[in-house]
Amino acid sequence: MSLIGAMSLLSATASAAEYARASFGKLPDGRSVEKVTLSNSKGVTASIIAYGAALQSLTMPDRHGKPADVTLGYPSLEGYLTKSEYFGATVGRFANRLADGRFKLDGKTYQTPQNDHGNSLHGGERGFDKVLWEVVGVGQGDAASVRLRYVSPDGDQGYPGTLTVFATYALNEANELRIEYTATTDKPTIANITNHAYWNLAGEGAAVAAMGHVLTIPAEHYTPVNDKLIPTGKLQPVASTVFDFRKPVAIGARVREAREPQIVFGKGYDHNFVIAKDVAKEPRLLARVQEPTSGRGFELLSNQPALQFYSGNFLDGSVIGKSGRAYRQGDALVLEPQLFPDTPNQPQFGSARLDPGASYRNVIVYRFFAGETP
Repeated sequence: MSLIGAMSLLSATASAAEYARASFGKLPDGRSVEKVTLSNSKGVTASIIAYGAALQSLTMPDRHGKPADVTLGYPSLEGYLTKSEYFGATVGRFANRLADGRFKLDGKTYQTPQNDHGNSLHGGERGFDKVLWEVVGVGQGDAASVRLRYVSPDGDQGYPGTLTVFATYALNEANELRIEYTATTDKPTIANITNHAYWNLAGEGAAVAAMGHVLTIPAEHYTPVNDKLIPTGKLQPVASTVFDFRKPVAIGARVREAREPQIVFGKGYDHNFVIAKDVAKEPRLLARVQEPTSGRGFELLSNQPALQFYSGNFLDGSVIGKSGRAYRQGDALVLEPQLFPDTPNQPQFGSARLDPGASYRNVIVYRFFAGETP
């Protein structure tokens, strides 16, 4: 091989995205929980733990090259077992809320755990966030990746059918983190799976909350909720409301607007934004967010028709995070690409049905940047 060829090979190798495997502790029954850290040559790293198939950390540089972990979470497994808060977790079988924890399928009513004021939230008391997933594959090169699997048995949390779910995280040299969820079933069932990362782009332990983050959501409508945060069934225009994020707006500018009953119901934002009516084949833009001081930001893309925006309203200071600081209200935001909440009970929202032979698929892409523009 020529010297130039050897140098080119070394350069390509040096810039390749890589993974590293480590232990993140053991469950009470003795099973080991693995952590896989993906990294690229641009200073971005993503750590994924097998418990909850969760994004445990995401480190990225600011506009001056200073790195910080920008997702909320715990430094050890104990926190996730004690008070998970869905930090970075994969949530399902049905993400978001089901009214009264019930839904009908082929004329039969199914009851799931009512773990949220009489409703079911994020799959029930023991959803995908509270189980150990199996690491079934890792890779590196143009992208570093980890693939995890969980098999949810027939009747799990009241849902019909054995559901086989895969979660794949991949970080590339373009500073893109891609999360892909797929699922298949052996009986008709419902599926709505997403990621529940909490973001503070100033840093998860920063002295400033996330309410200064500037957010854009290209949605013309949102779905109003009742006092239990279940959609009323209406599609409400965002124009001339506190839900209009079609142009960049700081989250904190209107998050305490008590004259808006919807803000009172959610204690801030905890609402579904309508991006489209149907699931797309390829990801499309759902949101853009940036923290002005650090310059850190990301564009969020997904093939899903809706985006749940939650402004960290229920963080109450009782959780001590990775940096040893208490997480308080508004310290982070959550952006969850998914189907509409309560879709199985509101046919006008579409369908969450998954049949044998078909495949559920949610593709989520974060395009990270630091500076004035991506």
